[in-house]
Amino acid sequence: MAKAASRPVAKPRSPVSGDDASRPVVPVDLALQGGGSHGAFTWGVLDRLLEESWIEISAVSGTSAGAMNAAVLADGWAHGGAEGARMALDVYWRRVSKAAAFSPLQRSPLDRLLGRWTLDTSPAYIAMDMMSRLASPYDLNPLGFNPLTAILEDGIDFDRLVRSPVKLFITATNVRTGRGRIFRNSEITPDVLLASACLPTMFQAVEIDGEPYWDGGFAGNPTITPLVRETDAQDTILVQINPRERAQTPRTAAEILNRLNEISFNSPLMKELRMIALLRQVADPGNGEGARWARMRTHRIMTDKLAEFGASSKLNAEWEFLSMLKEEGRSSADDFLKEHGAKIGHSSTADLDILLAEC
Repeated sequence: MAKAASRPVAKPRSPVSGDDASRPVVPVDLALQGGGSHGAFTWGVLDRLLEESWIEISAVSGTSAGAMNAAVLADGWAHGGAEGARMALDVYWRRVSKAAAFSPLQRSPLDRLLGRWTLDTSPAYIAMDMMSRLASPYDLNPLGFNPLTAILEDGIDFDRLVRSPVKLFITATNVRTGRGRIFRNSEITPDVLLASACLPTMFQAVEIDGEPYWDGGFAGNPTITPLVRETDAQDTILVQINPRERAQTPRTAAEILNRLNEISFNSPLMKELRMIALLRQVADPGNGEGARWARMRTHRIMTDKLAEFGASSKLNAEWEFLSMLKEEGRSSADDFLKEHGAKIGHSSTADLDILLAEC
């Protein structure tokens, strides 16, 4: 399997100060949505959570960009604990930004002049968008080139990932059956991560074990169930990237397509959260699997700022943009910890029951 380039061993975290210094360790699961370069927001959230010595990440479920963040975190944690995970995430996103610098998909002078992070007026983006409606990736990219391949092969030690104390659940969508498949630590390869982030209009389907796979967001964005059934942690923090609601009705072709994609990628998650809410109401809180559902505590970290950017900004990996998203993620996680941190390990801070009223 691919080996990661050696990186310095991270130093252990210093104890936190104040009331949290003596707080008992709380095992926590993470559920990370996908969203292209908007995954840098999740990077910021993780960076802030990893600073807390009382939070122990037991497992991560991730899709697309969430899968990349999850795998990098788990590998970094296996190498150097929480600080190793923070370091690995920083290295990964810097490499993504450097690779993007050679891409023809760049902001136009008009976008830069107006301070917009979208690629809506980028000639290369417009041409790619038009061509994707007329020709497939098998025509436009016959060799199946993906710039993330080298980054993943060189940046993650997949042998070490098998031994990581952080459990991974990576979702990809089987093209033939339309069902999601969940890959665990021992099954994860660069192809699995590429499959989880494979947008069918941009990349050829990734073949794994003789089956073709597309982006996991079509089946689970991310998948929550294995976090409940296969880990001992009772708290799950969902880091949500795709806006669930939009105040205005989309009217332009680009806005309509963007909203269709948001609804499509949010739908599997909403259905699963409704199922979990229902199971929590009817499950036996005593023993067995029913107790896992009944005792599950849910939390959510998100921001309204991502809704300000158009869909094309998910392909913008300029370091300035990624850094801004990271800081927004850190700020959102910090606000969450200040408001709800004391409840982690005790009670939910995200009300899932309200989803049942929407059915």
